Amino acid sequence: MIIAGFASSAVAASSPEDKRKEVLKMRSETLAKLYKVHPNVENEIKKAVGYAAFSNVGINLFFISAAGGSGVAYDNAAHKDIYMKMVSGGIGFGLGVKDFRGIFVFTTAKAFEQFVESGWTADAQADIAAKSGSKGGALEGAITVAPGVSLYQLTETGLALQATIQGTKYYKDDELNDK
Repeated sequence: MIIAGFASSAVAASSPEDKRKEVLKMRSETLAKLYKVHPNVENEIKKAVGYAAFSNVGINLFFISAAGGSGVAYDNAAHKDIYMKMVSGGIGFGLGVKDFRGIFVFTTAKAFEQFVESGWTADAQADIAAKSGSKGGALEGAITVAPGVSLYQLTETGLALQATIQGTKYYKDDELNDK
């Protein structure tokens, strides 16, 4: 129930067109922030098969963690946006709320297609983040999450202390994609 609430409230706009505009705005703002922090990533993304940007809000409450959000994958060869959602849940010690942006960079067509079509990932996570607006900070940089896939995370706001094993599902947003 908590997870479904995150996924449905990640983009609060009303019509599908408004939701698409919000997701694209989030992508533009997230990429601008990423390029400011890691200028070399812009070239990496241009050379990549594709990339995806997600806005995520997560909560950790003692032994349960949950997160949800929305985003868009971009196929550099086809010049096509694929609107997506994400939902995750996990177990482990945690306390707090974290609002962050995730940018996946895909260097192989297989990795990009797998992400868009099935999008499962599972990870063990140890994280300490403390940030409110421009105050505080979090360790942010690329990690390799699978062969051909790098992930950059940018913390927006929040305070979280967590050590969790979490499964995340990324999937196409049927409402926002052309059928």
